[in-house]
Formats: sequence, structure tokens, C-alpha cells
Amino acid sequence: KNIGDRLNDNPEQLVLTLAKAKADHLVSELSKGNLNQELPQKVAGKGWIVLTGDQVVTHDGLIIEKPENVAEAKRRVVGYGKSPPQTVGSCVLTHVPSGNQVSGVDTATIFFRPTIADKTEDGLDLVDRLVRDEAPILDCAGGLMIEHPFVKEHLDRIEGTEDSVMGLSKDLVLRLLEELKGKLSAP
Repeated sequence: KNIGDRLNDNPEQLVLTLAKAKADHLVSELSKGNLNQELPQKVAGKGWIVLTGDQVVTHDGLIIEKPENVAEAKRRVVGYGKSPPQTVGSCVLTHVPSGNQVSGVDTATIFFRPTIADKTEDGLDLVDRLVRDEAPILDCAGGLMIEHPFVKEHLDRIEGTEDSVMGLSKDLVLRLLEELKGKLSAP
């Protein structure tokens, strides 16, 4: 939270800035030899590809963090029934030792049915049910856990991919690997 301004920064730029800072840190540690015991041996002449990323959740134009308590999670869920939240995720691939780097951003918009705010016959709302099930909703940005069966009951559709919502777009990673491959094979 020391990098970027979550109140004023553009979400796409913020996640790229954070992912690039993570890459810079890891590449620095690699160059100092501080991670040698944690990595497989480098294939002669090949090096490593360092993948870093970051993600934020936005809702009604604001970047939202993990809910601080159950009451806040409940307020967010009610809001999600009225307007869709969006995930904004970045990926940065850095080749070591060449320093070639590629990056991109992927977004997904999650549409919930208005029933997301409803209570069940036993008087529990979605957040109460998730808490009772020990789902870690306070550990997820925006309290958003689309993979949980209770949440899936209220999911209308996703514009984007589920893996993007969950933190890392497979399509983005594959596109960036191809782009990095092109940079590394260029004369």
C-alpha cells in the first residue's frame, strides 16, 4: 500500500505500477543471488521468466479493498446486486538476464442477480451464509469470491473470464509469453 494512490489512480495504471515494482524487486534479488536456493537451476543461456501481477476490485468507479468487517461485506454485496463490480488485473513478465519485459492488463465485469442481497428462508443473507461456512470473505478484495457455490447461485454472467476474476488471466499470460518470445528472438 506504499505504492500508488488507491483513491486517485487509474486502476489499470495502479495494478501495472504495483506489478512492475514487484518485478523490479524480484529481479534485483535474483541479480544479488538471494533467491538461488529457491529456484531451479537456470538452463544454460536461457535464464528465467519472472511473472508478477496485481489485482484490484472496482465498484461504482472506486477501487475497493478487502472488507474490514462483516457489516462492510454486507454493504458491498447489496451494492453488487445494483451495479456490477469489476476486477482489474495486471501481469508483467520479465526475462532474466536480458531485462526484456512485457506487461498487460485484463478486466472482468461480474454481473450478479438482484437476489444477491436477499435472505434465505432461515433469515441468513449471503454474507451470513459465507461466514457460517468459514469462507474467507474478509481476505478477498471486495469480499468477492465467485468460486464459492453460495456466490455462484447469484451469478448472472461474467464479461471476461473466471480466471481473470480470480486473479490471473490465462489468456493474458499466454499473449504476453508470445510477445516476450518475439522480443527475445528479435535480432
